[in-house]
Amino acid sequence: MVKHIVMWSFQETLDDKQKKEAAVRIKEGLERLTGIVPGLISVKVVTDALPASTHEIGLFCELESQEALDGYQVHPEHQKMVSFIRSVTCNRICLDYEV
Repeated sequence: MVKHIVMWSFQETLDDKQKKEAAVRIKEGLERLTGIVPGLISVKVVTDALPASTHEIGLFCELESQEALDGYQVHPEHQKMVSFIRSVTCNRICLDYEV
């Protein structure tokens, strides 16, 4: 199994309303990919980070294998979300590891 963790901050140009709307869209869009992307076991998006956090959104995925992660990265439905996420976020960090 592979764990895929990504965190982002919102772009400073977004106001609070825009951030909330973007967070909902990101959460709904990524979490719906379970059952659509082959090998994607689970997806959890955290949008209610505590104030001491260094990032505002967290993505936590479990995938069957490295091959499933590779497929997830290029899957058309995931790529649609990537385009939107890039338009509203910055400071992306990522950690992938096998368990």
